[in-house]
Amino acid sequence: MAVQQAGEGHPVVVVGAGAAGVQTVVALREKGYDGPLMLLGDEPHRPYDRPPLSKSVLLGGDADAVRFDVDFDALGVEVRLGCGARGLRPEARELDTARGPVGYRALVLATGAEPVRLPGAAGLPSVHELRTLDDARRLGPVLAQRREVVVVGAGWIGAEFATAATAAGCRVTVVEAADRPLAGALPAEVTGPMRAWYREAGVELRTGVGVRRIEDGAVELADGERLTAGAVLVGVGARPATAWLAGSGVAIGARGDVLADEGLRTSVPDVYAVGDCASFPSARFGGRLLVHHWDNALQGPRTVAASLTGGAGAVYDPVPYFWSEQFGRFVQYAGHHADADTLVRRGDPDGDAWSVCWLREERLVAVLSVGRARDLAQGKRLIASGAPLVRERVADADVPLKSAVADGAAATVG
Repeated sequence: MAVQQAGEGHPVVVVGAGAAGVQTVVALREKGYDGPLMLLGDEPHRPYDRPPLSKSVLLGGDADAVRFDVDFDALGVEVRLGCGARGLRPEARELDTARGPVGYRALVLATGAEPVRLPGAAGLPSVHELRTLDDARRLGPVLAQRREVVVVGAGWIGAEFATAATAAGCRVTVVEAADRPLAGALPAEVTGPMRAWYREAGVELRTGVGVRRIEDGAVELADGERLTAGAVLVGVGARPATAWLAGSGVAIGARGDVLADEGLRTSVPDVYAVGDCASFPSARFGGRLLVHHWDNALQGPRTVAASLTGGAGAVYDPVPYFWSEQFGRFVQYAGHHADADTLVRRGDPDGDAWSVCWLREERLVAVLSVGRARDLAQGKRLIASGAPLVRERVADADVPLKSAVADGAAATVG
C-alpha cells in the first residue's frame, strides 16, 4: 500500500507525539505502509501517555512507566523530539518546525490540545497547569509539602487533581465560576450529587464565583475574598493546538478545531488530522464532534491509516468514551447526549453506584456510569446498535440494560 506519489522521497510525517500521533505511526505500519515515516514531538521527552499524569505520577509514581511501550526503531520510525510545528506550506509540501523545514509526502496533524490560561497568571511560581510530564514533575513536590492548594475549575481535570492533592494531605479549595461542578460537560440534574463528593473528601467547593486575579501565593475572587494558596492549579479547559496552522489553508472551525471529514482528511490534499485537535462529522449523532478524550486518540488513527493508505470507504464515527477517577469513584461516559430528549436514572444518585441514560426517540445516545461498569459496557453496545429501548426497563436498575431492548429488536444488539 502506498500514499499518493507527490512528494516522492519524503516521509509521511506525523506532527504530535502524544497518544494520537504514536498510534498513527503504529497503525500505518499495521496497514502495510512500508515507506519512510517520521514522528515529530514538541517536548524533549520520549513519547508518553497522559492519563497517569493526574494520578500516579502526581503522587510520586515512576515517570518512566508512562512512556509508550513502542519500539520506534523496530518500526522504522524516525522520532524527532523538541521539534514542534511552527507553520505549514502545503504548496511546497513543507512543514516549518523548531528545527527547520521538513518535507512530507503526506502529513498527519496530531498536535492535541493546549490548556486555556488565565490572564495575568503567566510566570507566577505558584501557578501550575497539568498537561505535560514536566507539569506533573513540578507539582509532585508541591503536593508532598502539603500546602494549601487552590484549584481553579471544577471540571474533570480539576476534580482529578483535587483528589490527588487531598490524598497527599493538602488542604484543597476548588473555585468554579459556574453554579456546579462539570457545568460545561453535564446537565445540572446529573452533577447535583457530585457536589457531595467534594464535601465527603474534605475539599471545599466554591461555586458561582469567578477569579478576579491570581498573585503569587494568593487568589482573589470576584467577590473580593482572598484565598491563601501555596499552589494554584488552573484547570479551566483546553482548546485545539492549531494556532500554528494560520494561513496554511487548512480549514479551522470556530472552536479552533481542524475540520476533518469522515475519513479524517482535512481541506488540504494529503493532510489528515486526528485526536484532540480535530473535529469530525458524525452521522450517528447528527453533528460535528470535537472529542478531547484519550479513547478518541486511540481509535482515530486506524481510520487515518486506512484513508492514507488508500482504504476505500474509511469512515470514523465512533461512540465516544472516557473515564475519570475522582474522590474514590470510577466515572465512565459513552456517547453524546446533546440532542437527547429523555433522561432516565438507574439507581440512587446519593448512593455509591448509579447511572444516567439519555434517550432520543427511545434509542440510547449516551450513558454515564458511577460504579456500574456493566451499564457502561452494555450501554455502549446499545448506542452503537441503535436498538429501540423500553423506557421503564431502562429505569429499573435491577434489569440489565441489554434486557431493556424492545421486544422484537433484540437480534440487532451485538
